[in-house]
Amino acid sequence: MAGRSDRRVGASRRRVGAGLAIALSLIVGCAGAGGTPPPVPLVLMTHDSFAVSDDVLALFETQHGVDVEILQSGDAGSMVNQAILARDAPLADVLFGVDNTFLSRALAGGIFEAYRPSLLDRVPAALQLDPGGRVTPVDYGDVCVNYDKEAFNAELPPPATLEELADPRYRRMLVVQNPATSSPGLAFLLATIVRFGEGEGGSGGWRDYWRALRDNDVLVTAGWEDAYYGSFSGGGGEGDRPLVVSYATSPAAEVYFAEEVLEEAPTGVLTDGCFRQVEFAGVLAGARSPTMARRFVDFMLSREFQQDIPLNMFVFPASREAPLAEVFARHAQRIGDPLTMPPIEIDERREAAIREWTDVVLR
Repeated sequence: MAGRSDRRVGASRRRVGAGLAIALSLIVGCAGAGGTPPPVPLVLMTHDSFAVSDDVLALFETQHGVDVEILQSGDAGSMVNQAILARDAPLADVLFGVDNTFLSRALAGGIFEAYRPSLLDRVPAALQLDPGGRVTPVDYGDVCVNYDKEAFNAELPPPATLEELADPRYRRMLVVQNPATSSPGLAFLLATIVRFGEGEGGSGGWRDYWRALRDNDVLVTAGWEDAYYGSFSGGGGEGDRPLVVSYATSPAAEVYFAEEVLEEAPTGVLTDGCFRQVEFAGVLAGARSPTMARRFVDFMLSREFQQDIPLNMFVFPASREAPLAEVFARHAQRIGDPLTMPPIEIDERREAAIREWTDVVLR
């Protein structure tokens, strides 16, 4: 999440670039008083990993007589930056995909109008992170370490805790993503900060933990795809490292996309030290179609949209009432006590933590 452009998902339909979104705005604005303006589509600004079934999106379009155009905008950080720069002339009506790692930046940027969807009572209070009601939780997932089951046995079981990842028994086994360029990489860094703290007297804490991982020959890649498919030995990866930072739901994706029927996922999840990501949607302030934008946010909490999320974006739906497909319910790992950090604290610490991590691990 944080705009998981580096998360495996299915394909979605109608997408427009920023240039086309601007062109649509100009067409509407230039319609003469004597002519009939062309229908205005609802533009959804989102990250590159957004996916929804065609029939689900068509349901909203049919119900409300509107076309939905999808404006892909890179990862979550890039998307939020674009939305802030364009807040005086928004490129879209609704923004989806800002998660708790970039939420405070988006809220401080003043890009959303407050709106409470009619179905918000279906969403657990723990996912509702904006007291101002400007964004609506739509889905959530947990970043965890995954392991290749075939690489471990009774003599060398998979690690059970974050601490064990630095054990010499697991030397040269772990691959992580750079938090400066990857959403799960950032989430894993935040998990270590929450777990190990700042330390005292210049020693201990999360920096020393990363020094231990560095000394244990941790491998760092730019993004999830490089790590999971390039360096990880499990899940169809071509590498030789049996431990990788991914998602608690990755095993479900492995089973779902397998070429043959699998009774068991080839990958497992280290359930200790997982970091929760929550994705939000919001009505952009100054939207061309604010009423339709509010209806779309409502729709994103509907049963139809929520039950479509797991097998498209491989995260959990925010609504308590959304049913889960059998393959997802069986193979996605639920994390009972994930690590979290308040969005405002993430915003305050993110850039400095990334710089310090870079000094410790890469230099």
